[in-house]
Amino acid sequence: MEFDFLKPLDNEILQFIKEVSSQQLGSKVIFHTAEDFPDLNKIKIAIIGVLENRGDVNQEHEVDLTHIRKELYALCPGNWNVSIADLGNILPGNSSDDTYFALRKVVSRLIKKKIIPIIIGGSQDLTYALYRAFDNLEQMVNLVSIDNKFDFGKESEAVSSSSYLTKIIIEEPNNLFNFSNIGYQTYYNSQEEIDLIDKLFFEGYRLGDISNNLALAEPVFRDADIVSVDMTSVKSSDSGNFTSFEPNGFNGKEICALARYAGISDKVSLFGVFNHNSSKQESVLISQIIWYFIEGYHYRSNEYPFGSKENYIKYIIPLEEELIFYKSNKTDRWWIEIPFISSSNNKLKKSTLLPCSYDEYLGACNQEIPERWWKAQRKNIV
Repeated sequence: MEFDFLKPLDNEILQFIKEVSSQQLGSKVIFHTAEDFPDLNKIKIAIIGVLENRGDVNQEHEVDLTHIRKELYALCPGNWNVSIADLGNILPGNSSDDTYFALRKVVSRLIKKKIIPIIIGGSQDLTYALYRAFDNLEQMVNLVSIDNKFDFGKESEAVSSSSYLTKIIIEEPNNLFNFSNIGYQTYYNSQEEIDLIDKLFFEGYRLGDISNNLALAEPVFRDADIVSVDMTSVKSSDSGNFTSFEPNGFNGKEICALARYAGISDKVSLFGVFNHNSSKQESVLISQIIWYFIEGYHYRSNEYPFGSKENYIKYIIPLEEELIFYKSNKTDRWWIEIPFISSSNNKLKKSTLLPCSYDEYLGACNQEIPERWWKAQRKNIV
């Protein structure tokens, strides 16, 4: 059975949990112990540790999630009605591929049960296994990475935390519809890589652009299935990571706001945090990132793709091609329609709605075609 890959929490964590007060998160979570496995029929969010970091050449120590769990379970929960379980850890296999296999099996089973896994790595190449967990779900996948690099590598390279994206793009079956990077830093990425993102009609958002206007990222998360956070995207003065020193990056407030955007997205079904240095200092911020994701989940509005268009105001903009926008009566959020184009290699089965911003609607009113809409349509027919 898939859940046999999960090792129960150790006594140190369980003893810590016994000592937390009834006001702290640790008293609200169900834990996988040697004697008991949580009843998943009552669970909405599952926290899983993956003790695999062979994909990160910079890591000198084994993955230790003790500090993260202690910091997280010592926090006070919000006014949440969400049921959470900590399912323990997936141990490193004989090879990285063995770990990928175990993680893929566990995550795929949870998603089928409509449970959202929060994965705490380990190195970011584990994102490859998260992507592969969708193989049997018969859907195209949108992946969003909060990262200072695009993580391309050579085709002949082994999968690593700095090259996993190449394997996702070239390997069959290819279920990737869109990839978006939030927070890349230009000097860490070659011009060829930046050009490749454009050529594939993917999306890259520079650190400065997002820091100046965090709301730019909200529609991107609203269309994501998987969100992968690389902790090196946070500057070291805020993260406490001085193993690989990062003078620039998101600050603590920004990365938590992005995690909340990911949580509040009705579509995000998988969230992971990777490439940390297992230190007590960095664990404080990681615990708060996870807290904000859960906070966002609590405030999900269950709009598109679950709601009907009857609850939207429709706006038609007559350009060369007619653009159709929808605005939610419930949340004031905006979408734009990607029309269905009948062709043999169409990746979409029907017309679909792409999340967008009010600014993109105003731009369309001024005869500016939204770049995200153009890329999505091109990707659909290429």
